[in-house]
Amino acid sequence: MTTSTEKNVQLLRTAFRTLETGDLDAAVAMLADDFVAYLPGSNEPRRGPDIWRAGAQAMLTGFPDLTVEIQDIFGADDKVTVLLQFHGTHLGTFQDLEPTGRKVTYRSLELYRIENGKVAAEWVAPDVISLMQQLTDDGRSA
Repeated sequence: MTTSTEKNVQLLRTAFRTLETGDLDAAVAMLADDFVAYLPGSNEPRRGPDIWRAGAQAMLTGFPDLTVEIQDIFGADDKVTVLLQFHGTHLGTFQDLEPTGRKVTYRSLELYRIENGKVAAEWVAPDVISLMQQLTDDGRSA
């Protein structure tokens, strides 16, 4: 018998595989209608699946070959925590940066709350500093 915690972990595994395929409609279908995103740098939570879609689309536009490696994942009750490593090639505009062709890798630590079999909330802590350094470093740093 599969526990609800195991189902929640599997939901997140499926969601990240779906993101890699670029099927944002299928990924958004895994979100609750009242989805809430707690994002770094934002004083207020962002609400609704369209917030998630916009962020995912920005990543896929900037890094069309984006892959997501789950380095660790575990659940407890209605929460799932994931340590991810993203890989991609900067082939499209991202954060107003024109494509550099650089391959990038960065990590994110993320916490999700699952409700009624859907992702209801996320707290994400991506290593944006590392990502932006990889995109803007001109090779002069040690």
